[in-house]
Amino acid sequence: MKRSLKIASAFIGIIVGAGFASGQEILQYFTSFGYWGIAGVILSAILFAYLGKVLTGLGSRLQTVSHEEVVFRIGGRILGRIIDYTLIITLFGILVVMVAGAGSIFSQQFGLSPVTGRITITVLIIATIMLNVKKVIAIIGSITPFLIVMVVGIAAYSLATMDASFSELNPVAKEQLSAGPHWLIAAINYVSLAIALTTAMALVLGGAEKDEKVAARGGMIGGLVFGVLILLSYLAIFSKVDVVGTADLPMLRLADNISPVLGVVMAIVIFSMIYNTAVSLLLSFSARFTTMGTKQFKIFVIISGLAAFGLSFAGFTQLVNWLYPAIGYLGLLLVGALILADVRKVGKTKK
Repeated sequence: MKRSLKIASAFIGIIVGAGFASGQEILQYFTSFGYWGIAGVILSAILFAYLGKVLTGLGSRLQTVSHEEVVFRIGGRILGRIIDYTLIITLFGILVVMVAGAGSIFSQQFGLSPVTGRITITVLIIATIMLNVKKVIAIIGSITPFLIVMVVGIAAYSLATMDASFSELNPVAKEQLSAGPHWLIAAINYVSLAIALTTAMALVLGGAEKDEKVAARGGMIGGLVFGVLILLSYLAIFSKVDVVGTADLPMLRLADNISPVLGVVMAIVIFSMIYNTAVSLLLSFSARFTTMGTKQFKIFVIISGLAAFGLSFAGFTQLVNWLYPAIGYLGLLLVGALILADVRKVGKTKK
């Protein structure tokens, strides 16, 4: 069980960074549907548990060291190529959103121009990859448990200090910008988006564990725990939606309302999670086209980082609203291939 919990913790760390930390994603995908958002949360938790189990179990069964071999194994030559391109688009697309998110932190919390945050994060991620500062990434990665504790605390405080009932807040929640036309579509799209982001690392994570049952159990636990975190975030934002509905980063606004000091701490935590995710995304994206450590790789990193910076001016909330759903719809092919691979038991040795 200890090894499974370790995998579960790593799985949560991978998935939390881009699709959860700010709260904007939860607001658009779940809270904006009011009461029905809870149905979306429950469905998402079930799907995350199942797909987490499939991903890490498949990675262990095939002893994965790279996601490419698995993608072509489960999808074939044509579909595998489409899924591979989808993962590439996911890497760069979410990198753009992360850069925009850093700008929103500087603007919302410190009253600075969003450009300042975007320039800071862009310089940091490019410099980190150039200098290969692995220790920095490892330290930042350890912040994930702290983020989880803060989410639990903020949710508890928000629910305990509600100024209005959920029935009064329900119409306000439904006025918020939504990432989908219906709660069911939005929930499935969110899962697809997160799985598209997580697949590459989750497969390799499972591949590091020789016991398939241990790996699969770890992925399932990680998916369930992430589902609980979504529920807590949903309740926290719903309980104060009349206050945080207009914020780019609702969770940060909630923390700031509790205490200005807590707001600063939360801003640092979210920025760190965004930084960690952005480094991984730019590194993986660049490594897909060039050989790491070469001059071409460094040039590609700089060009890609600057391109992400330029596109981030579309705005964080707007990017989450149209880019995330687009990636989610593309990711449905991957989700379908994973389910089919599980049904067919790809890589299972016949006795």
